[in-house]
Amino acid sequence: MRMLFSLALLLSFQAFLQIKPTKAKDSCTIASKDRVADCKGLRLDNVPVTLPDSLEELDLSFNTIQVIRKEDFSKLSHLRVLKINFNNISLIMDDAFQGNPLLEELSLFNNSMREIPFKALELLTNLKILEMSNNLYTQASLGVVFLNFTQLKVLSIGGSLVSKLGSRDIFVLENISLDKFAIKTGTGFKSYEPGYFSNLNTKNLWLDIAIDKNPDVLPKILKDIANKTFDVLRFRNLFEFQYYTGKQDIFYGLQYVQTQRLTFYRGKFNEEVMRMALVNMQISPIKALELLLIDFARSQNKTLGSSVTNLTLEQLVLSDISNPDIMRFDWSFTWLNNVRQFIVWNVNFNSVPCDSWPEMKNIELLDISNNQLRDSYIYNPLCETKNNLHKLETFNVSRNRLTSLSDLASLTEDFVKLTTIDMSHNQLQYTGNRICIWRQTITKVIAHHNSLTSDCFKCLPTSAVFLDLSYSSLDQLDMDYFNKASNLTELLLSGNKIKFIPSGWRNPYLRTLALDGNSFGLVSMTSFKDMPSLRVLAAGNNPYHCICDLYTFIQETTSKGKVTITDWPDNYKCYHPELLLNTRVSQYFPGHLTCNITLVIIISVSTTVVVVLAIMLLCYVSNGPWYIKATYQIIRAKYRAHKEGSGQTVDYTFHAFISYSHSDAEWVRDQLLPCLENAKPPYRLCIHERDFMPGKWIIDNIIENIESSRKVIFVLSRSFVNSVWCNYELYFAQQRAIGKTFSDVILIVKEPIDPTSLPSKFCKLKKMLSTKTYLEWPQQPTEQSFFWVQLRSVLGKPNVIRQRTTSRHSRLSSVRSISLIELPQNQNSTDRNGTDEDGHQASDQLFDRCQQTLRELA
Repeated sequence: MRMLFSLALLLSFQAFLQIKPTKAKDSCTIASKDRVADCKGLRLDNVPVTLPDSLEELDLSFNTIQVIRKEDFSKLSHLRVLKINFNNISLIMDDAFQGNPLLEELSLFNNSMREIPFKALELLTNLKILEMSNNLYTQASLGVVFLNFTQLKVLSIGGSLVSKLGSRDIFVLENISLDKFAIKTGTGFKSYEPGYFSNLNTKNLWLDIAIDKNPDVLPKILKDIANKTFDVLRFRNLFEFQYYTGKQDIFYGLQYVQTQRLTFYRGKFNEEVMRMALVNMQISPIKALELLLIDFARSQNKTLGSSVTNLTLEQLVLSDISNPDIMRFDWSFTWLNNVRQFIVWNVNFNSVPCDSWPEMKNIELLDISNNQLRDSYIYNPLCETKNNLHKLETFNVSRNRLTSLSDLASLTEDFVKLTTIDMSHNQLQYTGNRICIWRQTITKVIAHHNSLTSDCFKCLPTSAVFLDLSYSSLDQLDMDYFNKASNLTELLLSGNKIKFIPSGWRNPYLRTLALDGNSFGLVSMTSFKDMPSLRVLAAGNNPYHCICDLYTFIQETTSKGKVTITDWPDNYKCYHPELLLNTRVSQYFPGHLTCNITLVIIISVSTTVVVVLAIMLLCYVSNGPWYIKATYQIIRAKYRAHKEGSGQTVDYTFHAFISYSHSDAEWVRDQLLPCLENAKPPYRLCIHERDFMPGKWIIDNIIENIESSRKVIFVLSRSFVNSVWCNYELYFAQQRAIGKTFSDVILIVKEPIDPTSLPSKFCKLKKMLSTKTYLEWPQQPTEQSFFWVQLRSVLGKPNVIRQRTTSRHSRLSSVRSISLIELPQNQNSTDRNGTDEDGHQASDQLFDRCQQTLRELA
């Protein structure tokens, strides 16, 4: 006894050294509005004094606290959950929990308490969970204080120094209905008094009792619990250090145990112990058996025949067993005959013998995941499997070393009721041209974490309703498969390398689609238009191109609410363009006008129409058509002159070109021409009635004669403004004056004109009338002489100019009037009081006055 006590102290000291106290570098994490505090693993040697008074849950596990005092938790009156397990607590003061009457969960396991702190627990009448196992007390007897714990549901007691269980140790629990009771004893356990469990009422019973040195204890325990009903009966380390080699059937009482599940956790099991347990289970009501992390060993002598042939179980679980021979523990598989669910996890077997398939004829769920299975080892064409697993519905071969999809299809071809297959976490591929035939009963296919390519779709069940191909290196999808797999309702393609969403993707019943973590950047409303039933979509963590299609899709999807985007918005970020790199898609707002193509077209067309109409209206108001027409005529005239080879004039032919309207022709002939052409020396003038070339286009005549004249005289009147040809002459004179100051233009206002009344096309004329001094024809005869002086002054002296060409001398006047300059001055061509040959009146008085004025000017 002393030796065991010393050993326990030594172990506690070693544990203390491993977690030696150091100054806490981190503070507790406070959450849920100061109601939850996490101080786990901070190497605290005392309870922090800065904890908020409103705490309801406090975790102080994995620290180095040694003593619990009253002041540690006195202010935490609202505390309901307190975890101080995995510390070095050796003493809890009697008034330690006096201020915590609401405490419901108290975890004290894995500490150094030498006795159960009954006095400290006395006031905790609301306790529902109390865990005190794995401490250093030697007695596991409960005091009368437990009579007050009427709400208690979970209780664990005992430790490595407990060597005896007495019949009255837990009698105080007689009237308490527990969900779980756990008892732990040490390796030196020696004595068990029958009746220990007689008054216990619990749904789950966990026994951490090693019977290596006293195997007779097990029949006594089984006898005490024979008439009780449990959900789970669990034995931990039943044989902790050595195998049982006795001949006594220590599991005899197992046949009377009323438990749904029997679990053997850890411990050493040889073939004889297994046989004893299974033989008794055959005639027991036990429905499920779990063998977890046990150390299994073969017996030295091989038994003759199968000892277990009628074991009926709802579930058999073999997990984390290093020796795969456990499945053929008596050199056969007959113990699997009546098992409905067979689960083999991490048993490291690498082949399925042919003689095992017939023995599993009643299995409905076969889970052989996390082993070392290869294609040729699990599928042997020589094995007869056709009529063996005719009840199998769920087949799990995940986490093995399978590589061939076609071999797996061939294996399951005869599983006539198969609905679910899990082949995840392998290296499955499809190579070659082998035809894959799957049962049309398969509705759920789990194949994530493989090495699939687009060719694998040729070898997948088309009857699938649920399909998981996540994390399988897929770079593209096969639309031919999805057209055939029309019953799909849930498709998971997360974590692949899919570069684009195909168009025309039809799945009428698909409700859930996961495309997150792929490589596509474009998604739009048309991507899923043929999925009318889609309700759940995950498409985050893709390199999105933030463009209008994406914006429209997100807006339509999030606003209408038909499809729920489960990972929105945190996992949606822009990858392109570069300016938006790592910007959340939820923060991308390109603008309604930018992304609404229909609206852009409408606005563009409308704007264009408005602009065109505005330009047309502006042109109409400002006589634009007239300017266009004139410009067109100029271009045509210049083009024809170029074709005819006409060159540019070097010298001026005329002193002035006179522009006037037809209504002012009489004044020009009778007044202007005589006074200028009869001067000495005379002025050579150009008027259209006399000097235009017959047969030549009138625009050409206007342009050519204006260009051949030093000055241009405009006789302005109301008729001038309304004359089309005068408008042309004014326009061409303006074109000639471009870049000059209009010094070549002489304005004669024959009758008063208001510049503001001129049409808008005469903007240049308005400007000249406003800024240029013009000559105004006086109506009083006495003032007219000064007018001629002004006009000649503006025209300048009539220098010698170039004579007309022969063609010009020979041309006829466009009218029958004869220029006065061509007549001798002493010739009387008209009667002084009569008419000229054109019928115009000649005024002697005007003629004489003009001659007198000319002489004065000379």
